[in-house]
Amino acid sequence: MMDTFRKMPPLSKFARAAKTFFRKEDGTSTIEFMMVLPAAMFFFTATYESGMMGLRSVMLERGVDVTVRQVRIGALESPTHADLKQMICDVASIIPNCMESVKLEMIRRDPRNWTPVSTEKDCVDRSDDSEPVVNWTIGGNNDLMVLRACAIFDPVLPTSAVGAAAQDASGIYALVATSSFVVEPYQ
Repeated sequence: MMDTFRKMPPLSKFARAAKTFFRKEDGTSTIEFMMVLPAAMFFFTATYESGMMGLRSVMLERGVDVTVRQVRIGALESPTHADLKQMICDVASIIPNCMESVKLEMIRRDPRNWTPVSTEKDCVDRSDDSEPVVNWTIGGNNDLMVLRACAIFDPVLPTSAVGAAAQDASGIYALVATSSFVVEPYQ
């Protein structure tokens, strides 16, 4: 058996170079890094996008809550749509183009004959340049009022898993914040 190995012709230069190349261990960490990098980037972009969505949602909720508190305690006398929208945008300063991307609704509800508020999102339509029609009712004494704010956003990373899942056909996603209060008797 030993004689058959001795009789084999010497390796060609190409075969020797290939054998040497495949025995080297240089660059093995690069291969592992390149195998792990796509998964790490997937998790990074998903985390970043979901963090931005959460932050925007929390700030919109806070803006609506602070504004409703000001209305409820009577700090704002006869607030207008523009006043409330400006207050929300001042508090939720992280929302980009807040005055153009937030739509408010003020809805009166009868607590004794309750009908739920629609869960349908009523947001700003970017394709329509006209002023949106707003459901806005200023309540009277002891009226139960629901203030709903809908804000639209472009995903920060639209190709990330979370950004792609959150956006609709037009490439945006909407966040809704709702708060309610009772108009205190003023006379």
